[in-house]
Amino acid sequence: MSQLSHLAYDLLTILGPTATGKTQLAVQLAHKLNGEIISADSRQVYRGMDIGTGKDLGEYKLNGKSIPYHLIDIVGPIEEYNVAQFQKDFQKVSTDIRKLEKLPILCGGTGFYIKAVLMDFQLSKTEPNKQLRQKLENWKLEDLINELETISPGASANTPVDTKRRVIRAIEVAKNRRQKIGDRDNEIQNPKSKIQNPIVLGVNYPREVIRERITARLHERLNNGMIEEVELLLKNGVTHERLDSFGLEYRFISHYLQGQLSRDEMAVKLNTAIHQFAKKQMTFFRNMEKHGIKIHWIPEGDFETALGIISKG
Repeated sequence: MSQLSHLAYDLLTILGPTATGKTQLAVQLAHKLNGEIISADSRQVYRGMDIGTGKDLGEYKLNGKSIPYHLIDIVGPIEEYNVAQFQKDFQKVSTDIRKLEKLPILCGGTGFYIKAVLMDFQLSKTEPNKQLRQKLENWKLEDLINELETISPGASANTPVDTKRRVIRAIEVAKNRRQKIGDRDNEIQNPKSKIQNPIVLGVNYPREVIRERITARLHERLNNGMIEEVELLLKNGVTHERLDSFGLEYRFISHYLQGQLSRDEMAVKLNTAIHQFAKKQMTFFRNMEKHGIKIHWIPEGDFETALGIISKG
């Protein structure tokens, strides 16, 4: 008999803002439920970006048993990778896991990737809108980001917003999606989804605790090789422009290495940016709930609480 025969679900998803211990909970549940973990992090797919993306590969082991993980370190840092490719890779990996009669556990904080899997989006191509671009080209970057957030709340947590060109394109795509399917917010759903019975758990802490965890983790990473990691990426041919597109740690450390910020200025600005990012992540997850995705929130990622919710299914 399959070890999953008692479960009502064919996909377990664990999401939450940054620095909330999602991986730890996923590993505990994978160990208990005979599962394998699929990363839902848009930056952990890149090789050589370990500390800044929080891969923490040493966490994928419990009681001497290694927990298999997927979609980490699958492309080089100069290669492009997007949500459409993630959907394709997820579908293959999750199918292979289920063939082994094991439980796929999708774990991460990139809400757009998770939503694309759960709602099985067929991503539509958006043609350039010259009239819209002309209207927006003189807007300030900050105003463009605010416009994007108005159209699709939380979107700037999942979309590069470092240049006006990128934000205008994101606005263009978001407006096109809303025109096609009204306020359903995003892409066309595929009725042939292979995920039939997912369950979604959300890890959360009080906001002040998250802030403390973010700050403590950042200082630890800065003191344990994160700057050197970025220096190595540059040495291996990754440009400052490319680092800027990755956002957060890679953007601000790049600015520091170019002499645009002192080390202390970089640390303060980066800390603030990560706090803002966590807030945007939560906005995106709340928006997912508004669009019909049930999230069972687990205070502080408590294992027994999570297991109890899963077992009730």
